[in-house]
Amino acid sequence: MCIPTGRLSPHFTEVSCYDVVNAPGVAADLSHIPTPPGNIVTGCLPLVECAGGDDVGTWPPGGKGGLKAALTGCEIVIIPAGVPRKPGMTRDDLFNTNASIVKTLMEGVAEFCPNALTCIISNPVNSTVPIAKDVLVKAGLYNPKKLVGVTYLDVCRANTFIGAKMGKAVAADVPVIGGHAGITILPLFSQVPGLELSDGDREDLTVRVQFGGDEVVQAKAGAGSATLSMAYAGFVFAENAAKAMKGKPITMSAYVESDVTEAEFFASPCTFGPNGVEEIHGFGEITEYEQRWFDKMMPELQAQIAKGHKYME
Repeated sequence: MCIPTGRLSPHFTEVSCYDVVNAPGVAADLSHIPTPPGNIVTGCLPLVECAGGDDVGTWPPGGKGGLKAALTGCEIVIIPAGVPRKPGMTRDDLFNTNASIVKTLMEGVAEFCPNALTCIISNPVNSTVPIAKDVLVKAGLYNPKKLVGVTYLDVCRANTFIGAKMGKAVAADVPVIGGHAGITILPLFSQVPGLELSDGDREDLTVRVQFGGDEVVQAKAGAGSATLSMAYAGFVFAENAAKAMKGKPITMSAYVESDVTEAEFFASPCTFGPNGVEEIHGFGEITEYEQRWFDKMMPELQAQIAKGHKYME
């Protein structure tokens, strides 16, 4: 997990970085952050990039390169790799490039750490998670409890935007259900205790959560998409998953295979434990307003899921 907070967390003993460029440099940079003795950070490039053999293109120098070195022994794998969005692009526009990246990395997971909890951040999440499933199914290693799409950034945005509206932090996470793209994102503000919204405010907040990523893409004016907020959300998600693996059950929203709706994959609050996703809670009663968004969401979500499976065909 290539973020400084992963290096600092007491719940991780090793941070292993892998990318087609810069991973050794990122690992070297992270290694200067003080942590308890024994915590290490490593960085690997693909072996094809290691022109001198296995012992170059790594951090620490002299280590082994390639996916095998990066993934062997991993208990949690975070996949944020891919190309960023630019103004005017949807997450779906990233599909062809990011689908190939996720497929390659998941083949490594299947070979080198099939029991890891694998968390997909690479967009479009609605389609890349089905790709990840199909890779694992083909290898005979699929465990639905160990594969999740990280949608926690949508929860962070909902918490932030509604907290600003209320003038105080919300007491608990706003449930955000569905998927992780545009209208497939549905924040359930009706389930926030003590919250009263006008029709206009409710509409504005819902749409802002759905298209919060576009807000960042436009503000960066072609220089990238949401990276800092996603790094924060990814870290919170991964650290909570690590705590849960050590025996402290934690509930958080995630995009998982479920029977909550007719969609094969759906984001809703889930309880994580030592075995990954141990309980899927669904989302309870929703308002007429939320139901209208739900009805718009489902065809789009199912089409994006089908697109991931079609890629693997």
